[in-house]
Amino acid sequence: MKIAISATGKDLDCQIDSRFGRCAHFIVLETDDMSFEAFDNENAALRGSAGIQAATVVASQRVQCVLTGNCGPKAAAVFSSAGIAVYTGQQGVVRDAVEKFTKGKISAAIGTNVPEKFGSGAASGTSTGAAASFGRHMGMGRGMGMGRGTVPFRTGSAGRAGTSKAENLKHLRQQARALKQEMEVIESKIKELE
Repeated sequence: MKIAISATGKDLDCQIDSRFGRCAHFIVLETDDMSFEAFDNENAALRGSAGIQAATVVASQRVQCVLTGNCGPKAAAVFSSAGIAVYTGQQGVVRDAVEKFTKGKISAAIGTNVPEKFGSGAASGTSTGAAASFGRHMGMGRGMGMGRGTVPFRTGSAGRAGTSKAENLKHLRQQARALKQEMEVIESKIKELE
């Protein structure tokens, strides 16, 4: 499986960068043989849309999932539309996170876990997005993909003053796609165990 990791360096012994859109580097790794390539995140210094641009670059690498510390709503929307699973709450050494992932010890996030513009100094500290989830997604399924992360998952337009009906509908459709992806993973794990 081909995966991408937000990283502070360009090797497997560096730390996972807690920021996705503004991370220093990306590592694209093939889990079958641990071969990888690393490249700079040329979008990290953008004043706006760093997450969207970074997610577009990563998606163009044809990865199936992303390991990162945090992922904002716009990057998450790009990944959702591309069918790429996002595993937030990752920290520590890249090699260790990849090992946990390959052993099924982490669960994909549903929604986002930071507000828009997180890591740029422009975030207010509160989320304006409806899919904010500030949990660490700590799996409770003994490595079987059955994590029960502490994810305050919000739906609807509550708390989203000034948001149009079309924007709410678009957001709810993105949430539905993310939930379908998570259900597919869970159903796959159930079939494996049966």
